[in-house]
Amino acid sequence: MILFLEQLLNGLQYGVMLFLLAAGLTLIFGIMGVINLAHGSLYMIGAYAGTLAAMQTGSFWLGVPVALIAAALTGLVVEAVVIRRLYARDHLDQVLATFGLILFFNQSIILLFGRQPMFTQLPELFSGAVEVIPGLPYPSYRLFIIAVGLLVALGLYLIINRTRIGMLVRAGSTNREMVRALGVDIRLLYTLVFGLGALLAGLAGFLAGPVLAVQVGMGEQILLSTFVVVVIGGVGSIKGAFVAGISLGVIDTMLRAFLPGLLRQVMNGPEADALGVGISSMGIYLLMALVLLVRPKGLFAAGS
Repeated sequence: MILFLEQLLNGLQYGVMLFLLAAGLTLIFGIMGVINLAHGSLYMIGAYAGTLAAMQTGSFWLGVPVALIAAALTGLVVEAVVIRRLYARDHLDQVLATFGLILFFNQSIILLFGRQPMFTQLPELFSGAVEVIPGLPYPSYRLFIIAVGLLVALGLYLIINRTRIGMLVRAGSTNREMVRALGVDIRLLYTLVFGLGALLAGLAGFLAGPVLAVQVGMGEQILLSTFVVVVIGGVGSIKGAFVAGISLGVIDTMLRAFLPGLLRQVMNGPEADALGVGISSMGIYLLMALVLLVRPKGLFAAGS
């Protein structure tokens, strides 16, 4: 029972990270119609910028605004210089252009900082563990990540559903041409959405720093799972990104933690481990296929 609860919390923490990335990506794809493979690079830039600031100042908290600003500004520049030229192009052009951005950002990081991974220092306030239940101490920093993710989800819900900008975002995700016809500055809306998506990616990257290695290519490692979250949740749906992100984080973690052990009850050890690892790696993709068979547009409609 203790192990199950521990893995459940690990799954929640992973799911929150997926949500922070998927929330921005689903808005960009749903409203702007752009497949942005470079979204993971913004995650990496936030991680590097925040970690370097934290190392130079000795304060984790000063790294937070640096990560957010660096990722958001990079996103705004990318949108103005590259993405604007892709709105009227087909998805293949978008994929090729944003894949080129991945190569550009990765090589830039290598030239500036080398290939050696870095780790963000844990904030002193969250450097210990909290006894969630008797016998289950859990790292307080991971609980902090879960709390931040839930607060961001609440904030996005209020922005999308309670503000004029949110109304335009919801309208743009369902009918971009009508929003443009009503006189809304669609270019400014696109820029704001892309900047928000970049900011969320930068936040996710910096929060991941103390848990994972900050290194070149870290964005691509999580990007594929993020796209799965977007597809399952529904393109353009923040609610879908949240539900799918948390669900996939928990399911993926549970499969990797427990499936090999369950298979060892009915198979030889090495064969069970190999099969368990293989199925665990495919788990979220099999789930995506099942969801799309039932709901081809995802669990939730765009704008929800």
